[in-house]
Amino acid sequence: MAILGQIRKRSFFLILVIGMALFAFVIADVFNRAGPNSSSDDPIGVVNEIDMDLNYFRSLVEQTERNYNLSTMESVSNVWDQLVKSTIFNQQFKYLGIDAGKEQIEMMLSQNESITNDPRFQNSSGIFDFGLFVNFLAQLEIENPAAFQDWKLQEESLVAIAKENIYFNLIKAATGVTEKEGKDSYHLDNDKINLKYVSVSYKDIDDSLFTVTENEIRKYINQNRKKYETQSSRGLSYVIFPEIPSKSDEDEIRSELEKLLYDRVEYNDVSKLTDTIFGLKDVKEISEFIDRYSEDPFDSIYKPKGNLANDYADILYGLSPGDVFGPYKDDNKYKISRFLDRKKGGSIRASHILISYNGATRANSSVTRNKNEAEEIAKKIYSKARKNVGNFSRLAAENSDGPSKNLGGDLGFFQEGTMTQKFYSFCEKERVGRVGLVETEFGFHIIHVTDKKDIVLVADITREIIPSEETSNKVFMNVTKFEIEAKEKDFLTTAENYKYKVQDVNKVEVLEENLPGLFRQRNIVQWAFDKETKVGDIRKFSISSGGYAVVSLNRVSAEGDVDIENNMEEVKNLLIRIKKINYIKQNYSEIKTLDEFSQLLNKEIETASALTQNNTVLVGSGEEPYIIGAAFSMDLNQPSELLEGKNAVFMIEVNYKEKAPELSNYIAYKNALRTSKRSEIAGSLSIFDALKSASEIVDNRKIYY
Repeated sequence: MAILGQIRKRSFFLILVIGMALFAFVIADVFNRAGPNSSSDDPIGVVNEIDMDLNYFRSLVEQTERNYNLSTMESVSNVWDQLVKSTIFNQQFKYLGIDAGKEQIEMMLSQNESITNDPRFQNSSGIFDFGLFVNFLAQLEIENPAAFQDWKLQEESLVAIAKENIYFNLIKAATGVTEKEGKDSYHLDNDKINLKYVSVSYKDIDDSLFTVTENEIRKYINQNRKKYETQSSRGLSYVIFPEIPSKSDEDEIRSELEKLLYDRVEYNDVSKLTDTIFGLKDVKEISEFIDRYSEDPFDSIYKPKGNLANDYADILYGLSPGDVFGPYKDDNKYKISRFLDRKKGGSIRASHILISYNGATRANSSVTRNKNEAEEIAKKIYSKARKNVGNFSRLAAENSDGPSKNLGGDLGFFQEGTMTQKFYSFCEKERVGRVGLVETEFGFHIIHVTDKKDIVLVADITREIIPSEETSNKVFMNVTKFEIEAKEKDFLTTAENYKYKVQDVNKVEVLEENLPGLFRQRNIVQWAFDKETKVGDIRKFSISSGGYAVVSLNRVSAEGDVDIENNMEEVKNLLIRIKKINYIKQNYSEIKTLDEFSQLLNKEIETASALTQNNTVLVGSGEEPYIIGAAFSMDLNQPSELLEGKNAVFMIEVNYKEKAPELSNYIAYKNALRTSKRSEIAGSLSIFDALKSASEIVDNRKIYY
């Protein structure tokens, strides 16, 4: 049925209806999928004259897509970032002679609990044995080569991380801080001043007092060209033609499902007799019936109420065996359902306290007690829990070795198959409120059964709500008509005539794939950046969500172009701020004292106390590092000239200075500063950013993706 649904979405009949006049448009779509210049022999990238292999890059992209369910371009971006980083670091490792081998890999594996707690890699004492892990890999290479290749990629990652650790440790070791720097840090923290000030906030002056012309904006941008240079980009306009099922389409789907609910009699042209066709309510072979008529296969899993169709869960959960319900809408599907069975108390909620021991499955490496000791502890806690079950959560938080200890031992609701069998059997057999002690391969569990709910088995016949062939044909006719007229006349005028909504995107970069309203449409971006595509060109594209987009290329910006239009508003506000500063300075240039400034503005003189050079906030004014820095260089009781701050223009006067007393040594401040610098190194981003900025990188991703 799912295949039939797809056939309903598209029909070869469309081509017959539209005619051979549109053949060129269809062919163009096919050629576009190959991507621009896809036959190039260039590497995917070059980092400091080292080629990045295209085939290796593609294999990593495919693996990332498969393992993390990302789109192609999301995977390309992630792999590119990681490969550039590893290439730059590998160049550093080679230059410095840094390498990592068996010892480093063993150390990193021994820190991974999912590996060290795996019984396959533990010796008879329950301790991780690297030799057993190596033997496992040797066997894996023979029995499952694909899985072994996945491991080899993980091994490369482990080696890279080990090398990075060595590299960062070398930098940390070479990061020195002098006692003079420690002394400076001490005074930045402890030297203090008090000051008085009067300020004029930029917000207090109305923007409308100032005029900024377009020529002034253009002049400023051109004078600061480097700041406003852009990457290569394109401007697009497009109209989206979604394929949305009509009301008659939905009614037809409902009608088809209604016919499947109950038995019906049909005339057989072959036998010349009437046949009774069983419906969902009375059919015996329910699984075969579902597989024949439903787009989704029969699901034999019992479900709690919360897993049923949200809007109709109460109705479905309340049915009796043999009852049918529907058609009803669930997300983007219509369904009819038959209630098959109910399991009383099949969904169980329990809390537990796990007392593990050395050698138990998944036991934490920090657990050193033996099995007998664990059993003795478990019995004591079990006794306490039975006497006062109200304290169970506290006992779990204080004693449990399981991850649920932070939730008071609560495991939530679970069903058969999700817990180890001994644990589940106890919970299934015992009543709500019962406390018991159970041993499993994980250790000893003190269990408190807290709730039980029924689970139900419901058979569904589903149909996706999709456009009919008639609706799809109509959309295709409309989009084709618009595309032809837009090419003959004008894109925006044609859209306005038909009252279609036009979406404008001013800045699309070369490696993008998502546009407003258009998700994962890489082919549109590739077309826009193709050297054969010119400003004014118009093209129809099929969109992944169903339907079409007709796109017009309306702007081409090369790398290094100055983007004036998109920076107009930002620069206008900047120039207004500059004019406000000049206005304040010109109007109050004759002011010599704080009292004069205060009286003229009719504002109180404000004060700030105990300011340090590492605390640059003026209460009521915000961050003002320049003003506070200037204050520390001023003489006492001398008013400043008008100073341009971050949020206002200030006149300040320092009325108190306190230089912190000198210490016998500054080792504590020196060590704190060194620790701070080394913690920055541990983050690695600052180091990588520095290395990357000094590297020559050629990015050829646009050629292949």
